[in-house]
Amino acid sequence: MKKFLIGLSIIVPLAFPAFAADKDGLDEHTKRIHEASQTLHELLNAGDKSIPEDLINRAQCVGIVPDLKRAGFIIGGKYGKGILTCRTSNGWSAPSTIRVEGGSIGLQIGAGETDMVFLVMNRAGEEKLLKDKFTVGGDASVMAGPVGRSANAQTDAVMKAEILAWSRSRGVFGGISLEGATLRPDNDDNAKIYGRSVTSREIVHGDVKAPASASGLYTELSRFPYKEH
Repeated sequence: MKKFLIGLSIIVPLAFPAFAADKDGLDEHTKRIHEASQTLHELLNAGDKSIPEDLINRAQCVGIVPDLKRAGFIIGGKYGKGILTCRTSNGWSAPSTIRVEGGSIGLQIGAGETDMVFLVMNRAGEEKLLKDKFTVGGDASVMAGPVGRSANAQTDAVMKAEILAWSRSRGVFGGISLEGATLRPDNDDNAKIYGRSVTSREIVHGDVKAPASASGLYTELSRFPYKEH
C-alpha cells in the first residue's frame, strides 16, 4: 500500500501538470490580470470586429473585466472583478482592481458570462471613476462603443462620451450600455496584490510599481501611443 501511495504521488503531478501549476503557481489576482491581458489581446485582434484603435489612442484609461457574471431576462444584474490602468507621464499605470455591480448590459436572455472592455476617454472621467462608488450614466456620460478597425462612424455623442464600453459573449462582440452599473475600487484585492494598503488613485497615478504579471497587458497597450484630442 505504501509503495502504491508513493507511486501515486509521483504520477499525479505528471498526469495533471496544468492543474498543479494553476494550484501552486497563480493566485486569483494574478490570474485576473493574465485573463484581462488575454481578453484585451483577443478583442484588439478581431479584425473588423475589434475596438477602434484610434479610440484607444485617445483614451485616458482602459478597464477590462473578464468573465463578468450576468443573469436575468432582457434586464438583469451583473457582477464581476477586473482591472483598470490609466495613462501617466511614464506610460500606463499599474493595474488597479475594480468591481462592477448592478445595472443592465442591454438585451440578454438567460444567464452567462461576458468579457467586458471599457475606455475612459478623458481625465474628468478618470477622476469620477476613482470615487468610492461611481454610477455609470448618473455620474458620467456613457455610450456603447463603435466596432471596427477605425471609428470613422463617430458621432458627436460618441466623441463627447466619457466612457465607451464593449462586450463579448459566446463569440458575439459589440458595444454595450453600462447604464446604472456601479464601478468601485477593490481596496482589499489591491492590498493583496501590492502587499500594503494602497488607494486606487495612487495606483493609476503611477505611484505604485506594476507587478510582473502585468507584462502581457503592457505589451498590448504599448501599441497605442497617446494622441491629443
